[in-house]
Amino acid sequence: MILLCRPFELAEGQSRGFVVDGLKLLLVRRHGEVHAYENRCPHRGIPLEWMPDQFLDHSGSLIQCATHGALFLIESGECVTGPCVGDALQPVGCKEDVEGIWLLGGA
Repeated sequence: MILLCRPFELAEGQSRGFVVDGLKLLLVRRHGEVHAYENRCPHRGIPLEWMPDQFLDHSGSLIQCATHGALFLIESGECVTGPCVGDALQPVGCKEDVEGIWLLGGA
């Protein structure tokens, strides 16, 4: 397991990006749960954020691709609008305990 951050470093409703051994990741905390995905749009294969750690739309309720505006459900990664509707972000195994948020199995 690889430590990504401490629990307090990912606040409710916030997103953060990480790079581990060349693998770009994004984490989002929503309703107390951490959701982890590869930081890669299924449409173009490019990173999603428009600025560092900025992965969410203006409402904070969806992950948004900065390049073409595709929107993804935080809980499942499913694209619900945009050119990749029906596709999904690639989930990444992680777990949280009192010490940190951990990437499972390495990168």
